[in-house]
Amino acid sequence: MYRSLLIIASFATLLLGPGAVQAKDDGPILTGVPDIPDALVSRLTQYESTRWASMRSIADDGSSILITTRLGETGQVHQVAQPGGARTQMTFRRESSRSPEHVPGTDRSFLFSGDIGGDEQYQIFRFDMDSGSTTQLTPSGVRHGGWTWSTTGDRIAYSSNKRNGRDFDIWTSDGKDPASASLLCEGSGYWGAGPWSPDGKSMIAYEYVSAADSRMHLIDLETGKSQRIIGGTRKDTAYHGALVFGADADTLYATSNRGGEFVQLYRVKRERRKWRWSLLSDAIPWDIEELAITKDAGTLAFTVNEGGYNSLYLMNLSDDSYRKVDAVPRGLVYGLRFARQADVLGFTAAGPTRTGDAWTLDIGSDEVTRWTSSEIGGLDSSGFIEPTLIEYESFDGRKIPAFYYRPEGDGPFPVTIDIHGGPEGQAQPWFSASRQYLLRESKIAVLVPNVRGSSGYGRSYLALDNGYLREDSVKDIGALLDWIGAQKELDPERVAVQGGSYGGYMVLAALVHFGDRLRAGIDVVGISNFVTFLENTKAYRRDVRRVEYGDERDPKMRAFLESISPLNHVDKIQTALLVGQGANDPRVPQSEADQIVAAVREKGHDVWYFLAPDEGHGFAKKSNRDLWTRVSTLFLEVSLGLRPAQP
Repeated sequence: MYRSLLIIASFATLLLGPGAVQAKDDGPILTGVPDIPDALVSRLTQYESTRWASMRSIADDGSSILITTRLGETGQVHQVAQPGGARTQMTFRRESSRSPEHVPGTDRSFLFSGDIGGDEQYQIFRFDMDSGSTTQLTPSGVRHGGWTWSTTGDRIAYSSNKRNGRDFDIWTSDGKDPASASLLCEGSGYWGAGPWSPDGKSMIAYEYVSAADSRMHLIDLETGKSQRIIGGTRKDTAYHGALVFGADADTLYATSNRGGEFVQLYRVKRERRKWRWSLLSDAIPWDIEELAITKDAGTLAFTVNEGGYNSLYLMNLSDDSYRKVDAVPRGLVYGLRFARQADVLGFTAAGPTRTGDAWTLDIGSDEVTRWTSSEIGGLDSSGFIEPTLIEYESFDGRKIPAFYYRPEGDGPFPVTIDIHGGPEGQAQPWFSASRQYLLRESKIAVLVPNVRGSSGYGRSYLALDNGYLREDSVKDIGALLDWIGAQKELDPERVAVQGGSYGGYMVLAALVHFGDRLRAGIDVVGISNFVTFLENTKAYRRDVRRVEYGDERDPKMRAFLESISPLNHVDKIQTALLVGQGANDPRVPQSEADQIVAAVREKGHDVWYFLAPDEGHGFAKKSNRDLWTRVSTLFLEVSLGLRPAQP
């Protein structure tokens, strides 16, 4: 057992000894990684030069937008004054600037958030376009959630764990002066600020317990007293997601799976002391995800997750009729934002063969307008490969969905299986430049499964990997290996597995259980031991993760978690292994990577290790991400026999 942090610290010499190479003065530290061929770097550079633009905010009159995109090392806030217009950079932080939103009543100021080195201790900032000045509104060293604006636009509410580092309380401020911040209501656990009521007397706070249990609280803005109005009872334990107020303080529109398998849309109406629920989307057999409502509460926009693809719908709230907006390109749609004074909806649209860009929809005419056209490195996008949505049968007869990306040609192709994190996440057909490189240049097929426990397929499917069922999801990977073996165009002798976060655990578990059928594994910020993970993840995350994985303080559960942790079965890991980690990761701490690397090396096996000192749960800075892409691509090509190993 490698549980003690003192033991982990003693591995430092092994991990960062004479063989360690630092890519630059403050860049990633590489151990066990060979030199990267110049030809590979040269070809990958073009793929690494693709960009992504996300719609974040739309001016009150719809005349301009704020986006986040990366022109340099990190993603920053840009203003676009007209469709197809220039991206004017507003923020210039060394770290990424996130989630900008116009201050109501002006297009000359906005709020945004950011952390340092991926530590996820997010702060809220105000930027003034006229002076170019930035004001930090929240205290450093603690984590703050996103903000919501009052109906009149003169105050914000946000969450903060300043009180004890664990529980999130709701605070308010004028959005200008840090000294104006005041505590509104203490929370217990993971609370976030929700919408303000139209009359300005109350607001909603969102409480997240788990993927199957979330609640809504109504807070009196004068007294700070809260009342739970949705969730938290035996009859009403369910996932409650998006929520907006209707035309008055007694009407809400909410998404919930309280009535069945899928997250549906409801009107929730207060009648005296009770809130009555009315189902509005019974004809849609999929999860409804995002909501946005016009200022006059006449139109509601929502997105539907249809097997991983998103569709955009509009609902007329005068008669509850709704329709799909067919003009939006098929793929992914997210980030719905209505202009406050115009019937214009902003959103981001992307797909498996196109990067994300900012769009608007005129809800009167259904005309869609593309505002940005992100670069794709000069590549011919017509050669990008679309996935096929397949299903394969697992050990218990259950059908598991997966996206299958097949290279051009006859094969047989080597394969990499890419497993999403979460575990409550869902693999969707996002554009990935590195994936397109593997498909087009390396001729590696890619399979992206949504194993049991994934969201998007009903609440029963979501719960199939909870607690003592954890390794059933690993068995789904074994069944996928069987499926690969039955496809004449795929080579079952050359298969790798890769994944991040919980997907990193799945990689390590697959190497333990199916190592004789795998050539390699890539573990990015992954869990190697559930007990040490739960003991060392940030305090504000611990109880939420215990609901999903089990409580390590219970002796029986602790023994089970130890029994399934890959760290305790390193003798079975015989295949090539690449581990990537950010040193500032608050979710899966560096100790999880350190201990699996040290343990595998102690067994006499080589491990490539990529440690980024200035990153957190993944690699956000372009130089780090590019280097990781080069290392991981080289690793796959060597491990799958596409290029010789260097001496």
